[in-house]
Amino acid sequence: MKFSGAVCILIVMSFLTACSPNNVQVDNSLKHFFDDNKVTGTFGIFDNGQGIFTIYNLDRYKDSTFLPASTFKIINALIGIETGRVENEKSLIPWDGVVRTFPNGDTAKAWNKDLTMEEAFKVSAVPYFREVARRIGKDTMQKWLDTLGFGSRYSKFNIGNNLDTFWLDNSLKVTPDEELGLVKKLYFNQLPFQSRTQDIVKKLMQQENNANYRLSYKTGWGFRENGNAIGWVAGWIEENVHVYPFVLNIEGPHNMDMQTVRANILKGILTQQGFFQGKK
Repeated sequence: MKFSGAVCILIVMSFLTACSPNNVQVDNSLKHFFDDNKVTGTFGIFDNGQGIFTIYNLDRYKDSTFLPASTFKIINALIGIETGRVENEKSLIPWDGVVRTFPNGDTAKAWNKDLTMEEAFKVSAVPYFREVARRIGKDTMQKWLDTLGFGSRYSKFNIGNNLDTFWLDNSLKVTPDEELGLVKKLYFNQLPFQSRTQDIVKKLMQQENNANYRLSYKTGWGFRENGNAIGWVAGWIEENVHVYPFVLNIEGPHNMDMQTVRANILKGILTQQGFFQGKK
């Protein structure tokens, strides 16, 4: 499949790389992972060594916008550390005593206690990062979002009065392309933050590290205005000193088993593409 120069520029706008009609591959063989799990979605991965994007569902990847949900914790952590509102990954924020629950009704036991940023990032504790946003403040947060251009693909985003919820309530919306651009730039320390700040957040994102590969990502789970569940996984996988930034975006029924489906699709796609064996 060939693409016009304009489309290519749009696809890689977040990557600041040269585009040719040959550096984007559409892979429809990935469709069954979404169909088997009764969801729709898109997946994109960038082979940095060859400069090739492999994308399933190109229209959704480049043109559709969704709330970032907890993937925004990447940016929230970066701004919090950079501005000194949070010193580092060991910074403790006390529990406010409010008992919270997950969308399925289970008590969020991992959230309902004092947490460091490292702990809060791993369990995706919303209250911790809402407090980080409040400490950052509206003006500073807006300044950084403007600098990053995150959520401004089609129009400038203004926080308004939702300082500690805008990434959760459909105020801020981003394309999967923007999410992939964010994690790619983070990996290479190309974001407008100090190297120390980016290194701390990269460390927070690491999930698996063994002799064959290293897998780092942040998940997200939220709901569209129509009630549908939106899931994200944005990060990278490293094998043999090569890095492959990726993004997974899925959409399904409100009561879907997001954690299981999201993990199954990601592992299934990466396995089909030859990862996890240390041979890439």
